[in-house]
Amino acid sequence: MNTVPPPSTSPSLNSNSFPRTLPWVSPPPRPSSLPTTTSSKAPRHFSVQTTANPLLSSTTTTTTTDQTLLSLLRQRKTEEAWLVYTNSADLPNPTCLSRLISQLSYQNTHLSLTRAQSIIQRLRHDRQLHRLDSNSLGLLAVAAAKSGRILYAASIIKSMLRSGYLPHVKAWSSVVSRLACLGDDGPSEAVRLFDSIMKRVQRFEDPTIVSDSKPDTAAYNAVLNACTNMGERTKFLQVFDEMSQFGAEPDVLTYNIMIKLCARADRKELLVSVLERILEKGIQLCITTLHSLVAAYVGFGDLETAEKIVQAMREGRRDICKILRESNSKTPDQNEEDIFTKLLPNSNRENDYDPPLLPKLYTPNSRIYTTLMKGYMKAGRVNDTIRTLEAMRNQEDSASHPDHVTYTTVVSALAKAGSMDKARQVLAEMTRTGVPANRITYNILLKGYCQQLQIDKAKELIREMTDNAGIVPDVVSYNILIDGCILVDDSAGALSYFNEMRARGIAPSKISYTTLMKAFAVSGQPKLAYKVFDEMTKDSRVKVDIVAWNMLVEGYCRLGLVEEAKKIVQKMRENGFYPNVSTYGSLANGIALARKPGEALLLWNEIKDRCGMKIEGEREASKFPSLPPLKPDEGLLDTLADICVRAAFFRKALEIVACMEEYGIAPNKTKYTRIYIEMHSRMFTSKHASKARQDRRSDRKKAAEAFKFWLGLPNSYYGSEWRLEPADGD
Repeated sequence: MNTVPPPSTSPSLNSNSFPRTLPWVSPPPRPSSLPTTTSSKAPRHFSVQTTANPLLSSTTTTTTTDQTLLSLLRQRKTEEAWLVYTNSADLPNPTCLSRLISQLSYQNTHLSLTRAQSIIQRLRHDRQLHRLDSNSLGLLAVAAAKSGRILYAASIIKSMLRSGYLPHVKAWSSVVSRLACLGDDGPSEAVRLFDSIMKRVQRFEDPTIVSDSKPDTAAYNAVLNACTNMGERTKFLQVFDEMSQFGAEPDVLTYNIMIKLCARADRKELLVSVLERILEKGIQLCITTLHSLVAAYVGFGDLETAEKIVQAMREGRRDICKILRESNSKTPDQNEEDIFTKLLPNSNRENDYDPPLLPKLYTPNSRIYTTLMKGYMKAGRVNDTIRTLEAMRNQEDSASHPDHVTYTTVVSALAKAGSMDKARQVLAEMTRTGVPANRITYNILLKGYCQQLQIDKAKELIREMTDNAGIVPDVVSYNILIDGCILVDDSAGALSYFNEMRARGIAPSKISYTTLMKAFAVSGQPKLAYKVFDEMTKDSRVKVDIVAWNMLVEGYCRLGLVEEAKKIVQKMRENGFYPNVSTYGSLANGIALARKPGEALLLWNEIKDRCGMKIEGEREASKFPSLPPLKPDEGLLDTLADICVRAAFFRKALEIVACMEEYGIAPNKTKYTRIYIEMHSRMFTSKHASKARQDRRSDRKKAAEAFKFWLGLPNSYYGSEWRLEPADGD
């Protein structure tokens, strides 16, 4: 029996696409006397082939339909081939299927990818996915990832792995790269996918068998970026150390990602060590590295050092390392974790050497100038932002001239400052200078109008955006409009824009749902907010998060419906979400509105336990051991203290203000003094109370005197410490 696989059936692509053959891993061939099959439940031993099932391919009867379909595909008549496929009741042979999937993927349009997905869905339903070769599946995964269907692309790669197939490195690394930049669980999913592939690659003792699937430098950079976005320094070091095992050497992009890692880890003093490491290893520097450094210093709020880098580049200086060393106010701590010591061994050296020079001169481009402008914008330095724009206009190098990102940054700075008229002038200048505004520019203007409560002008801008500029609003545009309607208490308008967005075929995002829920919560319609939440749970494209749950809690708490809100919190916990400061803040406000101070005591006990506060004399174990630690904010603690003071729970009030001082929050003594005088100044003044009643109130009176002592009011308690020993009750 012939076990040699037939040649690849995928169309020939250009030099930048995949090689003709991607590794297709399947069970090892059995002896020729036995029938050979390919099963999705393959044994753990692997061998490499290039197609799915050679025996099936060789024994399938070639029909007239298959011949017609293959002829059309060879002529690149994909549309006609698709019509033949849809009009045929039977599945084409593996060759035609693989080639059709490949050509649809190569077209990379919304329609072509939808068609390719329908074929995959049909094959999965019929358990015939093994008919496709690895090239077609790999091309589909890459095309889906490029078009933004990242989760679907990941599912294709996972299907190949579950079936015992190894995708080409260009296919799986493309998916990992885009997962790394995805929100929510994208980076962690990228790392898990990488680990799954590495687990299979490392099973082969002979690396040449899986040479097309083993990770290269680009693949490692993708997963290193995912580790950086997750803040996983230990995993970053592990992956970085593995690179040499597969012959992948760190390149300049690797160290650019390391600059971002240092920034995320708040290790500003190590940025210069990354640059020096690049120069020492002889890696060719690129302008992106210098941009990463400027972006890192801007992120730290160190605009002075960022300005020095840009100015040195403008002056034609190469001593950037010296400038960064002189700007370092902190030297690396040798006693800190050794992760960065291993990544940057040069960071341990003394500074008694001459810093290396850049190999050549680099002129700041528009991207670097724009990044500096974003720093000015965040710092509220609008004039500096505009001056930088004017300086860029006068640069001789065209690469330094302002582009659409530069102009958009200026528009954003002006909109943030409330200067909408000037922002519109910049938009007009973009048109005049031949730099067309894009959707992001218009979205920033929309947000500016909405924040200024100028909803009519926002609606007018949407029409101009569509009719004059030919730019179709996206989900972000509608999210801004929905939020704008909330600011003017127009929940009906918010719902109208949400429905309009869906009518246009724009899929709502997670923010779309939570913003609409906010509209109903703010307007006192929690049941409608719950209906939106149900819609969100049914939408497979979005993932319900803590923000959505909090919006439900907020909706009920705004009406003082504490019991309903508590039921939502219980459901939240059952679904794996823990209440956060926002959840507790809504509950506290609801309790205050409902005037149920007893609920405030229960809520404070849970918060106190999560804060790790230990009240002297309390010996009972934590009642909430499974909940993660919590750092309360001023609003939450102030609301709880207010409730306790009004309800005369002075012992608990003292515990809360002690917590506030522990977290560096100044309690509002003036407010609490006013509440006490207005509500409790005549407490415990009755001369007709019985002796037994006076004895029962002694602990509460002691707490009240301690609270007056803390407020600075006349009192009879003059202990040196106002915090009291805990008692059984207030």
